[in-house]
Amino acid sequence: MVRTAGKQKSVRLVLVCVGLLGFGVIANYLWASSPRLSNWSVDNSLTNLIIPRTEDPFSDATFPAPKGEADKGKKKKKGKDKDIPDRFLSATFADLPAPELKWDKMAPAPVPRLDGAAIQIKNLLYVFAGYGTIDYVHSHVDIYNFTDNTWGGRFDMPKEMAHSHLGMVTDGRYIYIVTGQYGPQCRGPTARTFVLDTETKQWRDMLPLPVPRYAPATQLWRGRLHVMGGSKENRHTPAFEHWSLAVKDGKALENEWRTEIPIPRGGPHRACVVFDDRLYIIGGQEGDFMAKPGSPIFKCSRRNEVVFDNVYMLDDDMKWKALPPMPKPDSHIEFAWVIVNNSLVIVGGTTDKHPITKRMVLVGEVFQFNLVTLIGIRILDAWMIN
Repeated sequence: MVRTAGKQKSVRLVLVCVGLLGFGVIANYLWASSPRLSNWSVDNSLTNLIIPRTEDPFSDATFPAPKGEADKGKKKKKGKDKDIPDRFLSATFADLPAPELKWDKMAPAPVPRLDGAAIQIKNLLYVFAGYGTIDYVHSHVDIYNFTDNTWGGRFDMPKEMAHSHLGMVTDGRYIYIVTGQYGPQCRGPTARTFVLDTETKQWRDMLPLPVPRYAPATQLWRGRLHVMGGSKENRHTPAFEHWSLAVKDGKALENEWRTEIPIPRGGPHRACVVFDDRLYIIGGQEGDFMAKPGSPIFKCSRRNEVVFDNVYMLDDDMKWKALPPMPKPDSHIEFAWVIVNNSLVIVGGTTDKHPITKRMVLVGEVFQFNLVTLIGIRILDAWMIN
């Protein structure tokens, strides 16, 4: 009798598994047939990616694993591989099909950087601040010369200036540096704002932002310095505020920031572009690492992050319009874009954390956004892989 009962339970278990599998197939078919997906030319072979569940989720994490999680990962490794089922993952975690691009190796940077900032003026690239390690931040500027492929002309930043998560834009001579995180680990932000005259290498204070922010979208548009979104003072909560300030030749023309229409979706680390007198914000994320409560060194603790693919445009009526999304969610792209002819080109970035390993996933693709066809007739085909 005991054996018979066991067999019945096994049969029921098999039936349940088959039922769930059938439901999954139907759901996947309906999702793949949805109008949003039908607008994209995607290689169906990449809809799912099979990943063996055998790796240690925290083997090379940038930040320490939560207490106890690293040990859990090690314990799982002791089991036999055949007992660990594979898992189907979204194509977000697979490279998108595209022609191979030829890359030339350039002169390495003088120091490694994470979450720094970079602005190009003519043939010079100005690279600011950033983490050297999680416990050390840079407080200087390095200059790269595209003409002769060399680095040189290093100079210091103001002592009160933020070291990472900066908002930054240039008018071709003056570089405006807005707010950002002051110090290493997950320390708090500063509202201080500065201007750099790249011809004289002189720094100037400017009107502080109304409240400090992390990595806000920053751009010059119609004679005004626009600062949008970012993360709030706790480093994790998305901010939606949008301010602007009239500026000219590196100077503020007003005594206070003006409140503008909020952005549709808050958060930091997005590209912000002006083209044909329109303002665009692209990608970004909601949430970020934040300081561990009570930590005397503001040690970073992980929080949930959602990377998104949204694209918005601010039009003549000062209203945000949603445009075709990116091919995959992409964040940390505020200094990873360039306009070539009539196209916006975005290189790399980060996407959602890997659902199994929980590690940050780097984007290995180059995305091209045709700004003319977007404004014209082929809106759904605006994003292309190059």
